[in-house]
Amino acid sequence: MKDLSFATIEQIKKDLANKEYTAEDVVQFYLDRFSKVDKKVQSAIEVFDKQSILDNFKCHGILEGIPGLIKDNICQNGRITSCGSQILKNFKAPYDATVIERLKQEGALLLGRANLDEFAMGSSTETSAFFKTKNPWNLETVPGGSSGGSAAAVAAGLVPWALGSETGGSVRQPAGLCGIVGLKPTYGAISRYGVVAYASSLDQVGVFTRSVYDNALVFSVLAGHDKKDASSLKLEKKDYTKALTGSIPKGLRVGVVKTAFEAEGLDKEVASLTQDAIATLKEQGAIVEEIELPTLDYAAATYFIISRAEAASNLARFDGVRYGSRAENIETLDDLYVKSRSQGFGKEVQIRMMVGNYVLSAGHAGQYYHNAKKVQRLIRKDFQDAFSRVDVLVMPTQPCPAFKIGAFDDNKLQLDLQDYYTAPVNLSGNCAISLPCGFTQSGMPVGFQLIGPRLSEQMLFNVGHAYQQVTNWHKKHPQL
Repeated sequence: MKDLSFATIEQIKKDLANKEYTAEDVVQFYLDRFSKVDKKVQSAIEVFDKQSILDNFKCHGILEGIPGLIKDNICQNGRITSCGSQILKNFKAPYDATVIERLKQEGALLLGRANLDEFAMGSSTETSAFFKTKNPWNLETVPGGSSGGSAAAVAAGLVPWALGSETGGSVRQPAGLCGIVGLKPTYGAISRYGVVAYASSLDQVGVFTRSVYDNALVFSVLAGHDKKDASSLKLEKKDYTKALTGSIPKGLRVGVVKTAFEAEGLDKEVASLTQDAIATLKEQGAIVEEIELPTLDYAAATYFIISRAEAASNLARFDGVRYGSRAENIETLDDLYVKSRSQGFGKEVQIRMMVGNYVLSAGHAGQYYHNAKKVQRLIRKDFQDAFSRVDVLVMPTQPCPAFKIGAFDDNKLQLDLQDYYTAPVNLSGNCAISLPCGFTQSGMPVGFQLIGPRLSEQMLFNVGHAYQQVTNWHKKHPQL
């Protein structure tokens, strides 16, 4: 059996077509690799047994025989969907999320459930109720979050693709820290039906892969209208790989967000490697100019308020009566609510819900939540103005390389600011993709992001694919 540890979807598809091995062989290979490698990385909460994986396998479609891992806030029928939380540790999903339905219809093999920050609330996958996922490039560091399990699995060669979700950067940021490709689509491009909500106006399913081509392929399966999701856009299905030429579109105008490089706390190596990536785009024919985004400094605070307000509303349903684990030795109804939620939710989730309820409360909603929504509109206007001048924007994905596990235990604000470069895109509803662009002197990956107007995923794939034709950062792998 060929070593498929870091094989791309594109390569596995060719091999399967040439009958070099079967889908069952592929499943066995990756299950064996999980058993050997994931003891160190701890990317998966659960890896399914071989027979149940194959029982769900349909022998047709563009992902036929291609294995992937699913973030454990996305419902898989009959499987536990824990959201990395004790309160849902025994909850079995009664149906498939729309993205799962579409993956199954196209023959994808779903190998398991990826670890995550509890209810997707975090930037390091340290708040999971079960264990902390490690970065495959240095097992003492974090993989990013909240989709850290998904990113680490792809980076470690455990699967060629994985699904995550984004509310403030939870696909792009771990993609940057783990040296892989991470897509945040336009809000509404992929159905959220069956995805456990954190902040409903911001949440989007995203895709992790090693190459842009593979990312475009998986996105082709997932994107499209879903009548079960009221926020779903009326998109026609298409194959986004067909238009990948391998060269920069002629006359492409790239806006370098000057404000981003002036931000306090940006690591010098991250800034330098991002500038190198910009220079590469320029060498390929892109027209580069500087762009201001005046509201960038307000995006993080705006995101904190809106996301926590929506989280408080969304998580109110987990009360020990309708959803979630119920505490024992209960004497009164109030006792049931208090004990079930106190025992079921971790500290980070509790804090975010408390902040959310505060900013929504009488006397404070105008000061915080309503003002945050006004700033959100200004952020969207900033992006619209920028895209009237350029086709695509460039910023760092991450403020710093992957940090040591526990580094920000006593500095939660600094941990929250890991979303500084990513959250503005969630607030604006635009699409963005993070690409690996090099390594620090200590050997840790760095990513930069391309940001496009709404529904410009095809352009982002074209530019990203062209960049990967002249660089080999996406072909580098950790030694595990």
